[in-house]
Amino acid sequence: MKTIQFREAICEAMSEEMRRDESIYLMGEEVAEYNGAYKASKGMLDEFGPDRVLDTPISELGFSGIGVGSAMNGNRPIIEFMTFNFSLVGIDQIINNAAKMRQMTGGQFNIPIVFRGPTASAGQLGATHSQAFENWFANTPGLKVVVPSNPKDAKGLLKSAIRDNDPVIFMESEQMYGDKGEVPEGEYTIPLGVAEIKREGSDVTIVSFGKIIKEAYKAADELAKENISCEVIDLRTVRPLDLEAIFTSVKKTNRLVVLEEAWPLANISSEITYQVQANIFDYLDAPIVKINTADTPTPYSPVLLEEWLPNSKDVVKAVKKVMYK
Repeated sequence: MKTIQFREAICEAMSEEMRRDESIYLMGEEVAEYNGAYKASKGMLDEFGPDRVLDTPISELGFSGIGVGSAMNGNRPIIEFMTFNFSLVGIDQIINNAAKMRQMTGGQFNIPIVFRGPTASAGQLGATHSQAFENWFANTPGLKVVVPSNPKDAKGLLKSAIRDNDPVIFMESEQMYGDKGEVPEGEYTIPLGVAEIKREGSDVTIVSFGKIIKEAYKAADELAKENISCEVIDLRTVRPLDLEAIFTSVKKTNRLVVLEEAWPLANISSEITYQVQANIFDYLDAPIVKINTADTPTPYSPVLLEEWLPNSKDVVKAVKKVMYK
């Protein structure tokens, strides 16, 4: 094992796959000369040259469309958005072209493309730069949606995403690029659609994904001091959802809390809540609690932002609620 930053794990995954397959290229704003807005492509221009690491104008609609068209013609592009907030400018290419092309052509075209970049809030960036769109993209048939929470998962999942023959939305976090973690030496991949139990427990299941899962870990540590044992599941992929992993855990703990950085209406945690009560209702000893952001645009004020974003105290409160404590 070696210890590297999240941004280095992303860079390693892309570089290793580009060495393996010459049809893979990286395209986006500042990915080449500047080494990436968050230095996630550092050194790649020097290694692969300007034909495979391409800086673009500020035109998400344009370079997203170029990516989809080139994927239809045998390439495997990686399209980086400086933030997924900017993907809204190119969302027609993602939703109406990348996601639908295979079905609309009767299987004549696969679209092996990865759209990647940071998601959700990252401090005082304002309402238009702090949005989590995981559930938006996960609502779209034809897309796979991946949200890693640590360097090891980021590298293994990104390599699998690049090799996948379907379009994959790969969502990171600006606040995680500097995170350090252990990553295996040598070649490894992590399959898409498989959740992982990050912490074994027996009293309550906490399901989360992405950077907000750190608050679940903090809460689990606090609750352990009160002899409450939390099982923490990292979804890693939100489409497809690994419902069996959740069901298995809830059958053991009989209680469920879902933590997600997203607006409350119709999100991933809503779907998990529905699926659990529809399929294993008899195993529940308490109503499911889901924890989301406040139902407002992200505030700029640091005081309001702290109130808006879920934290470990919210998780502790939710766990005690389902434990009737």
